[in-house]
Amino acid sequence: MTDTNGTTSRRHVLTGTAATLAVAAAGPSMAQDAAEEARKVIAESYLKALDAGGVSPTTGLGLFDHFTDDAEVYFPKWGVARGIDAVRQMFTDVGGTLRGITHHYDGFTWYMTGTDRFAVEGTSEGTHRDGSWMAGDPDWGAGRFCDTFEVRDGRISRLFIYLDPDYAGRDTARYDWIDT
Repeated sequence: MTDTNGTTSRRHVLTGTAATLAVAAAGPSMAQDAAEEARKVIAESYLKALDAGGVSPTTGLGLFDHFTDDAEVYFPKWGVARGIDAVRQMFTDVGGTLRGITHHYDGFTWYMTGTDRFAVEGTSEGTHRDGSWMAGDPDWGAGRFCDTFEVRDGRISRLFIYLDPDYAGRDTARYDWIDT
């Protein structure tokens, strides 16, 4: 850290060193837990930016600030967007069909791996141009998702979204087991 003159203060160096030593003394598990928590924060901030229509209320980051320039994002029925321009296009295309979405953060199940790759399962509700949805209503309908992330240098470099993109539940005729 620097003071108002732009020089590093001894106090800041010693404080930083003490914090580093404390984490090292606690062992690799504490450092890993902190790194995993940081990855979860960026993933949750991205989802909150979606819910808020573009800017995360928890971090202030815009939706696309969460991604690396070379990010890859998969969305069902859209495909894989490669590079930030294609990611913007994918979210514009998909987002243009949604009037609103709310993720149920309290019910998330995180699958942390100790690496930069991890997943989260959860539920959502919202309004699509074809109608509304809520996870569990009906049980076979939209609203359940699993997102797999890779976070590099504090930003999402890979996101594969797995969900039923038939938010309004109109694609039922092809499935004999759905009783509408």
